[in-house]
Order: sequence, then C-alpha cells, then structure tokens
Amino acid sequence: MEKFMRSSYDPKDVTVLLKDITGLVKPLPAEKREPLIQSGVHYCEMLPLEYDPSPAYIREYENALRRFSGITAECIAEVSERIIADKNAPVLVSLARAGLPAGIMIKHYLEKKYGAEIPHYAISIIRGRGIDKNAMKYILSRHSPDRLQFVDGWTGKGAIQDQVTEAMKDFECVDSRIAVISDPAYITPFCGTHEDFLIASSCLNSVVSGLMSRTFLRSDIIGEADFHGAAYYGELEGCDRSYEYINAVEACMKYEDIHLSEVPFEYGAGRSETAEVAKTFGISDINLVKPGIGETTRVLLRRVPNMVLIAEDAPTEYVAHILELAGEKGVPVGKYPLKCYRACGIIKNMPGDM
Repeated sequence: MEKFMRSSYDPKDVTVLLKDITGLVKPLPAEKREPLIQSGVHYCEMLPLEYDPSPAYIREYENALRRFSGITAECIAEVSERIIADKNAPVLVSLARAGLPAGIMIKHYLEKKYGAEIPHYAISIIRGRGIDKNAMKYILSRHSPDRLQFVDGWTGKGAIQDQVTEAMKDFECVDSRIAVISDPAYITPFCGTHEDFLIASSCLNSVVSGLMSRTFLRSDIIGEADFHGAAYYGELEGCDRSYEYINAVEACMKYEDIHLSEVPFEYGAGRSETAEVAKTFGISDINLVKPGIGETTRVLLRRVPNMVLIAEDAPTEYVAHILELAGEKGVPVGKYPLKCYRACGIIKNMPGDM
C-alpha cells in the first residue's frame, strides 16, 4: 500500500503527493526568513513559523466566512461547469496548498451533480523551481494527459500560471491553464469570477488547509526520487477549520443549470496594474508587490510587510480582516486607485538585514 502525505482531509477527497518532512525542518519567523529570502535563499528552502491570529482577527475571519460563503459557492459552481464543459472526465490536480480546498469543493460539486468519479491529487509547484516532476509522472502513469486540470485558489499577478505554462513544455498534451475561484489578474478563462473578494482559506494558513505547511524543496531533505515536501502540524488538530470552511461554502451550493456566458477577457490586466504600482512606489523587484485580497492577507500573515494599499472604492466588508491584521502589526495602510484588485500588499525591502 502506497503511503502519502498526512493531512486532515479525508483521503477520499484528495491524494496528497508530498513527502512528509514533519520534524525535519525548524520553522522560522518572518523577521528571520525575509532577509534570507531577499539575500537569495529561496523561500522553499525554509518553513514559516505560522502566525497565531488574535481573537479579533478570528472574528473577522468568521464574519468573512458568513459574508462570502455564498459568493464562493457560486464561483465553485461556475468554475466546475467550465471544467466539465472543457474536459468530459477531468482529473483535478490542485496546487498545494492554496488549491486544495478549491479542488475538494470542485470534486464534490461535479460528483454530486453529474454522478462522476473525479480523481483529485495535490502536488507542489514552486515559483522559480518549477512543478514536482515526480508527482506529475505519478499522475500521468495513471491518467491520460488530456484529462488533467490544474486547480488553485485564486490568482495574484500570475506568477504561478507562468510557472505551470513553462513546466508543461515537458509534459505534452497537458492543459497548462489553471482553474481558480477568483481571477482578478485576468489570466485564465477557468474561473468563477474576475472579482477580487476574500476567499476564506487565504486567512488562516494551515488550519484551513488540511494542517499542512506550504511546500518545501531542499536537496539535503528532498531526494531526486522524492516528491516535494511539507510538514503536518499535528499540534493544531484542536483548532483545525479545514472542513468548517468547506462545509460552510457547500451549505450554500446550488446545483441548478448554469448558463456560461462569455466574460470580457482583458488578458493580463492585473499584471499591468501590478507593474504600475511597482513603478509608482519605486519598487524594482516585482516580487515585493503582492496584489489581491488573498495575496495581501498572506503578506500580513507570513512576510514582513512595508505597507498595504486599499482600493479607493473597496467596500469595508471586503477588506475588514486586512485592516484588522494591519492594525495589529502596525502596518501603514493607504488608499490607491486600484482597478483589478481591492487590496495590494507591499513587502518590506530588507536585503541587508542578515
């Protein structure tokens, strides 16, 4: 019997193609990781020490879950219908870890509505290092390449889509287009919406992502024949909210017929806006600019933020958790005329701090 990475998800919902590195790598706080990253150490060679949110922040998460579960359910239905219209018998390949909850909900939707059996895997892809080729070979040894559908939670500025597109040059007949809940970057037709809204799984790291760390790749721990790695946070089992999130969204799910209209597709509009923000604030490294509500949330949770930009017309309920977290951490918040996004996080430039 094959052994796969632990997670708090039901194995029937996803096969996690990752190497379990629990206890092998000591997590580092953002203040130690950020200077290392900016001096050239790749982020995938370290594990972040995950932030313990305050009671006020948890309240904002729970409020967001109530406010946006309905919207998320509509988007899951929409993107699921787009997938099944394109691939008659899809095999879902979620990008760990943000893609996992989306992949599970898409699987549940398609199986319930169409009575189909939808295989679902989770694999690692790392910006600058590529996709886990061993995991891809494992999947392709079991399924036809034209059935594979990559899944992620949302798009920021499109770096991961670029990475998948490049990686698929080595895997003929595999569709490189990622399916997401929300695509404010305007880079994929497989999306539930192009609107930038809070997807609750962006809020709490591992406790809404199967208690898994972000993925890890370092040659002293990950061998040539291994899958990329991740750690399992068993000590957090008492506060795991992974299925709370999924169940809240699925409680709002409708399985009625959906008319898939053609949405005006301004390819790469989000990329242009990100470049404009970088130019306005004199930022030479585009990787320090993280557009979108999801990416801004992650900057505040696991990086060292310099400031946060909020769209001038952003409704308070869309950004309340960002304002709460920025206030806790003393991060400046400013208004900016964002069009594709409702928020943008800017990481502090600290290359000399070792």
